[in-house]
Amino acid sequence: MQTTDPETEQAGPGLLIHSAGPLEQEALTGILRSAANARAALGQGAHIEVVIQGPGVKLLAANTPATEAITNAGQLHVDILACGNSMRSAGMEDQDLAPGVGTVPAAIAHLARRQWDGWAYARL
Repeated sequence: MQTTDPETEQAGPGLLIHSAGPLEQEALTGILRSAANARAALGQGAHIEVVIQGPGVKLLAANTPATEAITNAGQLHVDILACGNSMRSAGMEDQDLAPGVGTVPAAIAHLARRQWDGWAYARL
């Protein structure tokens, strides 16, 4: 499990894909497909993160229909991150997440820091 600490992690600019609010399985699959398309277009040198905030974090749990899409995104070196605050609201703990899914303490703060560091932002 990867926990990202935006206070200490120094990464060059990249692409942050953000999803907030209710999220259906098909929408999550589409978001991860968009991340894969970005990887193909931007190359292996680009940092790509998908940050899920809100009730949609439930789809990042182990043994959900999204597990295969999560695994595929991870193989492309796309970081998938769940908002810790949203997980608490959903009654989830880190060990509930599918393998390869990391966390950030607060998605909103992570998004702000990434933008301050020059990352591109896409909300899907």
